[in-house]
Amino acid sequence: MRKKIVAGNWKMNNDLAQTELLLKDLKKQIIPEDVEVIIAPPFTNLHHSFVSLRDHPIGVAAQNMHQSNEGAFTGEISAAMLKSVGVESVILGHSERRAYFKEDDALLAEKVNTALEHELDVIFCIGEELEDRKKDGHFNVIKTQLENGLFHISENNWKQVVIAYEPVWAIGTGETASPEQVQEMHEYIRRMIAENCGSELAESVSVLYGGSVKPENAGEIFSQKDVDGGLIGGASLDAESFMAIVNAFPRP
Repeated sequence: MRKKIVAGNWKMNNDLAQTELLLKDLKKQIIPEDVEVIIAPPFTNLHHSFVSLRDHPIGVAAQNMHQSNEGAFTGEISAAMLKSVGVESVILGHSERRAYFKEDDALLAEKVNTALEHELDVIFCIGEELEDRKKDGHFNVIKTQLENGLFHISENNWKQVVIAYEPVWAIGTGETASPEQVQEMHEYIRRMIAENCGSELAESVSVLYGGSVKPENAGEIFSQKDVDGGLIGGASLDAESFMAIVNAFPRP
């Protein structure tokens, strides 16, 4: 049974006071037992969030990390540093890191290796640009990102990996892939994993959707066969909206 997961990527938002207010609101919420909920605050608020949520089921993830264990890398944060402040998982390969900070597949493979070595769970982001989709190249982009970034890891390490499909053209734009487009790509991702790592493993990996997920569309997206949750941006900055998404999974 694949895990249902909703992760909130706060990006470069919320100072300490704003973080405290949002955490206070989140801690009032009842978290469904069958959904893993994660928040990813900025680096400066990771330890505070961990301490605040120590007795709460919400987990804390980092938005990024450096591939080296230590060294003269001014402004960077290592996996060991993240572990030392209570972080359990890390988002790698987000489209904004790929685009604005020029993180390529080779670098991301290094980061994946380092995160796994330090027993951090990885939320690995993949996704195509609008131009790729217009040219019918979106499947090739996803295949390449998977092959170069993840398919080198051992079968055992896959237990620490979650994939987040985020079409770049739908992030922060208000545009959302249709439920049919989301399902089509998630099914393709699972097929790629099956072809490279086996069908049993492919069925065990949670694949999330990220791209302007809101309370209004989360239910329809989460009802798709191969969608196991979401990586949420703007809507995760409001406790009520975020929890509406967390509670959007179809119920028997």
